[in-house]
Amino acid sequence: MGKIAIIGSGSWGTALAQLLACKGFDVVMWTRRLELADEVNVRHTNQTYLADASLDVRIRATTALSEVLEGALAAVFVTPSRFLRATVEAAAPFVPAQLPVVICSKGVEGESGLLASQMMAEVLGYAARIAVLSGPTHAEEVVHGVPSGAVCASQDVATATFFRDLFATDTFRTYTSEDIVGVELCAAFKNVIAIAVGVSYGMGYGDNTAAMIVTRGLAEMSRMVVACGGTALTCMGLAGAGDMVVTCMSQHSRNRRFGQYYLAQGKTLADFESDTHMVVEGAQAARSLRVLQERHGVDLPLTDAVRKIVWEGSDPALEARVLVDRPLKDEIYGMESYSQAKA
Repeated sequence: MGKIAIIGSGSWGTALAQLLACKGFDVVMWTRRLELADEVNVRHTNQTYLADASLDVRIRATTALSEVLEGALAAVFVTPSRFLRATVEAAAPFVPAQLPVVICSKGVEGESGLLASQMMAEVLGYAARIAVLSGPTHAEEVVHGVPSGAVCASQDVATATFFRDLFATDTFRTYTSEDIVGVELCAAFKNVIAIAVGVSYGMGYGDNTAAMIVTRGLAEMSRMVVACGGTALTCMGLAGAGDMVVTCMSQHSRNRRFGQYYLAQGKTLADFESDTHMVVEGAQAARSLRVLQERHGVDLPLTDAVRKIVWEGSDPALEARVLVDRPLKDEIYGMESYSQAKA
């Protein structure tokens, strides 16, 4: 069926490699670590990220980007957002001019405020061949064929459709969207809110509190999506509400675990990364979203609280009190003014 290039060897990259290999594609996965490439090629496992998964023999790994991309039908970028630009720039010499590319990383570039698709178009050119994939898709379940759903978004309908069909299986249902801005911002936001939910559970609060945070997080997400030119309704779809619910409520979620078992207990981001060897995308997003927040003048109180706890060492109890003491107002506010300003 052809070859697919997977750029990244973490849990999500490995799960997508397995999904595509089980469809009959030859999958070549890029990793920074020679020992991991040897493990995938010899033992067909990735013990660091998906210890209980036996990988298809059609998957092989290498540390050479040129080898991964040579002759590929499509490229799937699944590196953490903070490493994405450097990885794309390193891969650029080996990416053909019109090769379809899909981004599965979730975040906003810190200094520029660029979305991943915007940054990739800046580096690779030809924005119409770029898509993003997002939705409620924990790698730990997708790799074992647990029914899941995701959305493929691109400014080009043909590109979105190409990746929709590429990833679709009997257990992985895919949809298309033209709202690439909305889908990308939803993907970044839900990780931030999951940290907040984790902190609330870690502080001893209950399900009512978590539901309130999730709902108010959706409001923040919607305000930012509309301010940046996306569609508010996207926030009610798989990339928004769907991914928000699973990331906030599941123990598979590293963002929730980070909030609940680390931040709420006085531990740090460095502690989590040292213990798990995993990146907390929500921690990066809480900081990088501030660029867009200031640019568009959007009210993001939950995001502010998470940023202060993670990056400024603020006490979670203090930030909870700041949120509770905010003035009372209409439940739905902000999006109307952004829409009118755009008009």
